[in-house]
Amino acid sequence: MRKTVVLIAAGLLLAGCGNTITGTPTAARVDLGDENFTNLLAECNAVTEEQIAQVVGGNQIDKGFLGAICRWDVAGATGAVHVTFDWFENGTLENEKTTNENLGWNVADVTVSSRKAIEIRQPDDPASCGVSAGAPGTGVIGWWVQYRPGSSSDPCVAATKLMQLALNLSA
Repeated sequence: MRKTVVLIAAGLLLAGCGNTITGTPTAARVDLGDENFTNLLAECNAVTEEQIAQVVGGNQIDKGFLGAICRWDVAGATGAVHVTFDWFENGTLENEKTTNENLGWNVADVTVSSRKAIEIRQPDDPASCGVSAGAPGTGVIGWWVQYRPGSSSDPCVAATKLMQLALNLSA
C-alpha cells in the first residue's frame, strides 16, 4: 500500500511539472554589425599589436590575457606600458560612466571619431587613462593605457588614439 501511494504521488508530481512550449527553437544571436567584433577573441585583433606598440611608444609587445578583456605589456623608451582592451557585448556607455563615477574616478564626456565616448581617469594614478565608446555594432568597448608613474606621456592621448583605430576598422 505504501509503495502504491508513493508511486501515485510521484506520478502526480511529474505530471504537474510537465510543460509544453510551442514555437521553433532558435539559437541566441546578437547582430554585432562589424565582422571584426563577431567572434569570441577576434576583437583582441581589431587593432594590431604593431599599432598598439606604436601608439604607446613601444618597440616590443607581449600578449597577456585574451578574453573579454585583452591585455598587453609593451616595452619601449617610456618603460613598461600596460594596455587593456575590453568589449562587453551587452554593456552601455551610460553603465560604464555610472560604474566609474561610483568608483570615485573622474569621468568626462568626449567625442572620438564622431562618436559619444567617455574619458576615465583615476585621481590617484595620473599615468593611467581609459576611453570607452559604443562598439561598432552593439555593446561597449574600452581602451585603458597605464604608463609608469612619472612618465611624461599622456595616457589619455594614447587611449583615445587606440579607440579611434578600433572605431575606424578600415584604417
